Amino acid sequence: MGIISNITEEIRIIRERDPAIHSSMEVFLYPSFKVMLHYRIAHRLYEKGHYFWARWVSQRGVRKTGIEIHPGAKIGKGFFIDHGNGVIIGETTIIGDNVTLYQGVTLGGTGKEHGKRHPTIGSNVMISAGAKVLGSFTIGDNSKIGAGSVVLSEVPPCSTVVGVPGRVVKRGNQALPQETLNQTDLPDPIKEDIANLQRANSEMINRILELEQQMKALTGSSGKE
Repeated sequence: MGIISNITEEIRIIRERDPAIHSSMEVFLYPSFKVMLHYRIAHRLYEKGHYFWARWVSQRGVRKTGIEIHPGAKIGKGFFIDHGNGVIIGETTIIGDNVTLYQGVTLGGTGKEHGKRHPTIGSNVMISAGAKVLGSFTIGDNSKIGAGSVVLSEVPPCSTVVGVPGRVVKRGNQALPQETLNQTDLPDPIKEDIANLQRANSEMINRILELEQQMKALTGSSGKE
């Protein structure tokens, strides 16, 4: 894809997914737009082995946007970063098509190991604000990662993950249009656990009351005899 085609595609993606954009001209001020232009150039230089110049272009993008995408990362079509300050994407990260990241997301490693050390993100994935995905594993297609989650292991396709450490709280997500993905319609596992404990406690209390009534009935019967 040429430069003009890339610019046209970036404008379309941002206008589709950010309701705060009112004109195509505004897109040119948008951090996601700026950083992706830098990334595309840096990635081409990286693939040709010009590592210094790739990092030089990449770091210019970081200074302008606060978003750090290593030029070695592989990013598919339809990628979008909303309010991206603090986003970090590591060198061996692979990102599929139609992925949305929010501010403060980290796609990183867990140490100084070599080889594939960053996550692979499937297509149609949303990663909410402040989430950290650390390690060399896959986030399956059509999955959602809740805000502030720390994901350290594989996520099956069509799953919703929340918490620290992240855990799958829902499976069976459907492939939805990107505009329907949001950061609020996610299960609350702590609330669900508390509700389960309250239900179990109520059942236990009712059972104890039943046993007390049975004991009183038995004691009364023994006293009459």
